Amino acid sequence: MTVITRFAPSPTGKIHIGNLRPAIINWMYARSMGGQFMLRIDDTDQERSTEEFAQGIKDDLTWLGLGWDFEARQSDRFDKYDAVVSKLKASGRLYPCYETAGELERKRKRQMGRGLPPVYDRAALELTEKEIVALEAEGRKAHWRFKLEDRAVAWVDLVRGEQSIEASSLSDPILVREDGTYLYTLPSVIDDIEFKISHVIRGEDHVANTGAQIQIFEALGATPPSFAHHNLLVGKDGEGLSKRLGSLSISSFRDEGIEPMAVVSHAATIGSSNPIVPHKTIDSIADEFAFEKLSRAPARFDVDELKLLNAKLLHDMDYALVSERLKALGIEGGESFWDTVKANIETFSDVSDWWRIVQGPIAPVIEDADFCKAALAALPPAPLNENSWGEWTGAVKAATGAKGKALFQPLRLALTGEQHGPELKTLLPLIGHERVVQRLSGEAA
Repeated sequence: MTVITRFAPSPTGKIHIGNLRPAIINWMYARSMGGQFMLRIDDTDQERSTEEFAQGIKDDLTWLGLGWDFEARQSDRFDKYDAVVSKLKASGRLYPCYETAGELERKRKRQMGRGLPPVYDRAALELTEKEIVALEAEGRKAHWRFKLEDRAVAWVDLVRGEQSIEASSLSDPILVREDGTYLYTLPSVIDDIEFKISHVIRGEDHVANTGAQIQIFEALGATPPSFAHHNLLVGKDGEGLSKRLGSLSISSFRDEGIEPMAVVSHAATIGSSNPIVPHKTIDSIADEFAFEKLSRAPARFDVDELKLLNAKLLHDMDYALVSERLKALGIEGGESFWDTVKANIETFSDVSDWWRIVQGPIAPVIEDADFCKAALAALPPAPLNENSWGEWTGAVKAATGAKGKALFQPLRLALTGEQHGPELKTLLPLIGHERVVQRLSGEAA
């Protein structure tokens, strides 16, 4: 069997960290099994779906390196869904209902008030032709429910183990709205059958839906795929992320300067037994994937942890991976500059600040003019090299008696204007002899 998984976002908004997680898990499993990964745009909601959001989804996945093998759009497939609906109606598995949303809500409240589960009572099946005509004469239009068989539905979940749901505990799901548009359930099942999806991997909030969907697969004469329901993301405080998803979109991370591999590394390992560490390549993440490593407990997402992971990724990044990006920023310091400053950046854009400090002009901070004058007198001749710092500080120490922080901090402030930063041993040659002289003299350079 060829493993085929799918990511099926609705283009009604941006991808956020919550729905990136099932995308990366589906991608990892397909790649780890030598299978295929499908992108399916679930745009049956024509009012809310936009081409801008659809393209944004593709752009985000591409930026993250999550390539797909093939794609489809549900809006191109309505004729296929219509044909299946006709068959289900003819077989009696899809039946018309005329209750309004308000009437259904009142039914649910009455059932709950009597201590009963709020399951649809199938009252529509008792309607006579005369009653149906009368309802339609009022202007009511039918929505259509799938009639579940009164039996247990069981499957072996690849994350949760053996699962069983009594169909009698579920309401017959609405598959077609009053206006003729489709809800998620039926198009998803039809597409999963046609595109030979072998594994449906999604959040555990879909577990209850699986019982009904398996019966739809069977009603259509298909063998259901394997299912895996992974844990959901919560905030670091244990609360849901729903109110904060706008600020947790993938595009917002990109705008903040977070590296794509930091986002993927975090999404792939959070809520699993794998350590949350930066990965250099996306393939190495897929190599470590296994359903057995996914925790059953909610996964806590902390944006500060993501930013820390991003910094670690940059600190260990080879020059070859950033050389073109540095040139695009007008930074010509080469490998020596990158290796000098990378341990002091949190996002890639921070390199521009350090390039400004190297090239100037900066306003030097002179705390002790006499000390800086002595340091200037002891400065080795041009050109400065990696040995110059040791020679220079040794001479300054001998001339002034300063040592430790009293020796190094005044020099750092004068040369960079900053309290902290890269090792001055390697930064000094990049600043250059002329600028060092000017800065020790208190001149902006």
